[in-house]
Amino acid sequence: MVYYPYMTSIVGKKRGRATYYYLVESARVDGQPRIISQEYLGTADELAAAMRGGGLGLPDRTRHKEFGAVAAAWGVLDDLGVAGIIDRVAGPAPAGQPLPTGTYLALAALNRLVAPCSKAAFADWWKTTAGDRFTKIPATALDHRRFWDAMHAVTLEQLEQISEEIAVQIVRSAGVDVSSVALDMTNFATFIDTANGRAPVAQRGKAKQKRSDLRLVGLGLVVTRDGGIPLTWHAYPGNKPDVTQFPAMIDQLRGRYQAVCDVAGVPAAEADITVVFDAGQNSEANFAHLADAGLGYIGSVPASDCPDLAALPASRRSAVDTDRFGGLTAYDTRREVYGARRRTILTHSPELREAQARGFDGTTLAKAGKKLDELAATLARGKTRRGKDKVTAEIETITAKPWVRRVITWQLTGDQPKDLRLTWSIDPDARAALEQELFGKHVLITSHDDWPVPEVVAGYRSQSEAEFSFRQMKDTRVVSFSPMRHWTEHNIRVHVFTCVLALQIAHLMRLRAARAGLRMSVRELLRDLGGIGETVLLYHGDRGRPRAHRMLTETSAVQDKLAGIFSLARYAPKR
Repeated sequence: MVYYPYMTSIVGKKRGRATYYYLVESARVDGQPRIISQEYLGTADELAAAMRGGGLGLPDRTRHKEFGAVAAAWGVLDDLGVAGIIDRVAGPAPAGQPLPTGTYLALAALNRLVAPCSKAAFADWWKTTAGDRFTKIPATALDHRRFWDAMHAVTLEQLEQISEEIAVQIVRSAGVDVSSVALDMTNFATFIDTANGRAPVAQRGKAKQKRSDLRLVGLGLVVTRDGGIPLTWHAYPGNKPDVTQFPAMIDQLRGRYQAVCDVAGVPAAEADITVVFDAGQNSEANFAHLADAGLGYIGSVPASDCPDLAALPASRRSAVDTDRFGGLTAYDTRREVYGARRRTILTHSPELREAQARGFDGTTLAKAGKKLDELAATLARGKTRRGKDKVTAEIETITAKPWVRRVITWQLTGDQPKDLRLTWSIDPDARAALEQELFGKHVLITSHDDWPVPEVVAGYRSQSEAEFSFRQMKDTRVVSFSPMRHWTEHNIRVHVFTCVLALQIAHLMRLRAARAGLRMSVRELLRDLGGIGETVLLYHGDRGRPRAHRMLTETSAVQDKLAGIFSLARYAPKR
C-alpha cells in the first residue's frame, strides 16, 4: 500500500451526551482517503483537567485494532450457525483440541475473507483485531498446529454434507432465488513439489493463470443468479479438462438443489432449475446429461462456429430490449447443435463490437506485429543460423490465432539463413470483413423454447456472476485462494472448502448491503467495514493491570449504515 499523508486534525465523536476527542492523521491509501492513525485525547473535561494537572489525564498507551470487517464476517458466520453445523456433522473435537473443530474452520474462512494469511501467521494477525474481545477466543488457542488438527478432524464425506447444509441454511436465511444458476470452472496454481505424491488433486495442466510450470488444482462452482452465492463446488485434478468435470458438477447440483427445495417446501415435481454455462463445457455427452437430469440450460457457441448465422444481414436482427440492453439486437431461430435441433439465438452488441475491435487491434495484432518486427530485424542483420523451415514455423506460431491469420499477410524470401528476409502487412479488406462478420456477435443455445429473448439474454449474462467469483478468489487481498500452504490431498480439499465458504459469506454480505440500498463490490464493502476500527486506551495505575477504555473510531455515513446492516453494535465495546 502507498500512503500519502495530507491532514492532521482533532476530531470529536459524540457518544450519548458526551463528546470524545481524538488526534487523527488522515492519508490517501492507494488513492482512497482513510484514517491511518488515531490517538485518543479525552473528553473536554478530561482535557481541561489534564492541562491543570489533574483528572484521568492522557492514556499511557493506545492500540488500534481491526473491528468492522472482522465483526461483520463473524456475525454472518454466527447467524448461519456455521460452526455448529460443522460440529454436529464432524462430531466431538479430538482430545486436547482447545476449541471445537467448527470454530477453527469458521475462523479459517473469516481470515480468507478479511486478510488472507497462512495458518502460522494467523495468531499474530488475530492479535491485531478486536476478535479476541467479542469472540472470547484468545490468540494462544490459535497455533497453526491446532488448525491442522481441526482440518484432519473432518472427513471428506463429512465435508460434502457440511457444504450442503451450509448452502441450505444460506438459502433459508437469505431467501435467495435458486431457480437460475451459473456454472464455471477454473484452476489455481500451487507450489507443491513435483515429487510430492500425497496430493494427486494437484497436477500440471493448462494453467489459466499462465503458470504452466506449477501444479494446478481445478475448481468448479455453481452460483446463484441472485447474488452470485455459491451453492456447490467441486475440486478436481488440474490436468483434467473442464468439460470432463461437467457431469459430476451437474449430479452434485441436482442433489443439493433437491435438498434446497425440500427446505423451501417446493415439491419435487415443481422444482425447476436452469444451468447457465459457457462454451468450455460444450459436448454432446454433456447436453445429453443435462436432458437426463431434467435440467434446463442456457449455453453458447462461438459465432465463428456458425458461419451461416454470422453471415446474416443486420436487417434480420431486431432489438431485444432497449431499456435493459441498449442497442443489443438478436435473431431467433433453430438449428442442429451438438446432436439435436435446439433453439439458437444470434445476438449482436455494438458495445461488444467496439471492445473486441479495440482489443484485437491494440493487443492481439499489436503483440503479433511486434514479434514479427523483431524477427524481421534479426533476419535483416543476417546473423541467424536457422533454416527457412524453422523460421517459417516460428512465423506460423506467431500468427497461429485464427483472427490474426485472417488479416496478416507475410512473405519470407531467400534460401540460405543469411539471406532470409521477412516482410509482412495487415490486409485492411480482410480486417474489415472480419469485424463485419464476427465482432460483437454471440450465439446462445437454450432448452427454453417459451422464454422471451430478453429473458434468455439476461439468464446467460448471469454467467458473469460465476466468472466474478473466480476473479474474486484470485484477488490476493480479500477472499483469496492464496496463500495455499498445504501439500496433502485432504488438507487441500479442506482449504478449498474454507475458501468457498469465505466466498459464500462475502457474496451474502454484498447481497445484504445491496438490499439495503448499498451496491458495492466485495472489496469496497470490506474496505469500508475495515475502516471501522477500535481504539484501546491503557492507563497504568500504581498496581494491578492497566485500566482499559475501548471505543470505535470516527465513521462515515456509509460506515454507519453498514454497521446497522450487519448489527455491529452487538460486538461493539461497552462503555
